[in-house]
Amino acid sequence: MSEGRRTVLASVARALGRDGPDPAMRAELEQRLAQPRPNLIPGRANLPHSQRVALFVEMAREAAATVAVVRAREAVPEAVADYLRRENLPPELTIAPDPALEGLPWSSRPLLSVRSGRAHGSEAVSLTHAFAGIAETGTLLLRSGPDAPTTLNFLPDTNIVLIEAGRIVGAYEEAWAMLRASGAMPRTVNFITGPSRSADIEQTLQLGAHGPRRLHILLLDAGPAA
Repeated sequence: MSEGRRTVLASVARALGRDGPDPAMRAELEQRLAQPRPNLIPGRANLPHSQRVALFVEMAREAAATVAVVRAREAVPEAVADYLRRENLPPELTIAPDPALEGLPWSSRPLLSVRSGRAHGSEAVSLTHAFAGIAETGTLLLRSGPDAPTTLNFLPDTNIVLIEAGRIVGAYEEAWAMLRASGAMPRTVNFITGPSRSADIEQTLQLGAHGPRRLHILLLDAGPAA
């Protein structure tokens, strides 16, 4: 713990008249951290897998994201190139240094310029990999790390996100459980539902206010079409 944080927490403790949690409170907190209790799960999140994936797509589109189904991992470069061409975007792409993305056959699209690394502010399009998808709201969970720079999710005007159908869960609680089970918690966890938007100015909806104005989801689903 940093000295600054220690000072702030000590000031809060003094204001509350506490030297620290008593043994009973500490034991309760440690148990809750070790075994988190889920909240009330909405009925629409408790679905079979195929319906869960369908709900994720429906909710993501309602939030103004676009979704394209890709049947094979090798087809991702083609799907990316098709999207850029359809949206009249430059054939330039910055991808997260994630093995799931760097290992794709980008050479199959020689006209597409691909760079791996974090965003610096001038990139138009990024491609990132989602840790999980949450069906109840069509939300993507993205964690930060050396292979997942958070800048790629906020600086480019267009963010393309790859998510495997098998990583779509029903509720937020399930996504948190997956994240805890994966190992050490990341420094940052981002929940992204649709493109960035704000209606703070005269109640007029503006896309791209605090991040990408376009969110395009590539759903990798090798199963039969619904």
